[in-house]
Amino acid sequence: MSRVALVSPYALSVHGGVQEQVLAMSRELVRGGHEVLVLSPDGSDRASYDTLALVEHFGRLRSLPANGSRAPLTLSWLASRRARERITDFNAEVVHLHEPFAPVMAWSTLLAHRAPCVGTFHRGGGGPALRLTAPALRRLARGLDVTAAVSDAAARTIHDAIGIEATVLFNGLEMDRFVKYPRERPDGVVVLFVGRLEDRKGARHAVAAVRAHNAHHAHRWRLVVLGDGPERTRLEALAGPDEMIQFVGALGDDDKRAWLRRAHVLVAPSTGGESFGVVLLEAMASELSVVASDIAGYREAAGGHAVLVAPNDDGALERAIATALEREDGASIEAARTHAQRWSMSHLVQEYEQLYERARQRFDGAK
Repeated sequence: MSRVALVSPYALSVHGGVQEQVLAMSRELVRGGHEVLVLSPDGSDRASYDTLALVEHFGRLRSLPANGSRAPLTLSWLASRRARERITDFNAEVVHLHEPFAPVMAWSTLLAHRAPCVGTFHRGGGGPALRLTAPALRRLARGLDVTAAVSDAAARTIHDAIGIEATVLFNGLEMDRFVKYPRERPDGVVVLFVGRLEDRKGARHAVAAVRAHNAHHAHRWRLVVLGDGPERTRLEALAGPDEMIQFVGALGDDDKRAWLRRAHVLVAPSTGGESFGVVLLEAMASELSVVASDIAGYREAAGGHAVLVAPNDDGALERAIATALEREDGASIEAARTHAQRWSMSHLVQEYEQLYERARQRFDGAK
């Protein structure tokens, strides 16, 4: 048993893949007998989270553009110092920093480097921010004893930026949680989109594909859009008067898993910027067919168990949804769920426990 501090640079109060991974990892570590502290931005957050770990928040929340999205960060150096002090008070034996170079939650901890530190990189795809800040990032990198990345794309991104060689792991799934709810499919076909409503997630292509199908077929599809974001108003206008397109907003984890058990097919039409398609694996774990853009992060996650389609092609997306519905049978669903099992959170945490021990050895050896 050890004391592990998990640091998210993104506020838990805003839905996101990194935040989900941090909370899921906290649950698995606690189940494994570790004491766990979770730190994130947004000092005004008073929500209760589904974990037995200690959860604390620091700093004023800011929303900044990042990698085609908007990141819920804090820019407060005071918050960063308070997080470092809380880690010290907790007497953490290992500090696990997710997306450690994202401003600024982890920076004080990295610069002080008073405990073994493991960094996990999630971002896939470079950009000017990484190039322009490379000297500062190299300084922060001195505080990392061991590094990991959630995909080959994320590993290439951080290597190309500052030369870090990261162990490629994956995003983990708590498999049992995705079959918690009964399978309750309605009579009509339900197509599900899950994600933040921003341009790179491609929800507009899902809307266009479903509208095109509904305009020419008697058996219409219902599109349920689960998420919120800056594109929502534009997407609602694009959906127009079609009552078969439903915007349900950003829901909690339980509600998301319930929708995954009600739908017939998940559609993930992202245009790029995805380091790894955990949403595809969540759908497979929920016994749901998957249609996804043929991009690097999604291709890796799909493993041949999704219908892949060229991004930005509404007609091809419509045909791919029809193909997925036609191909579905018990054998294909079970094969996809078995594939998703490879990314179980229990397996992932076992991998990280080995990295934690390696980080302790390197930290102690450098004293």
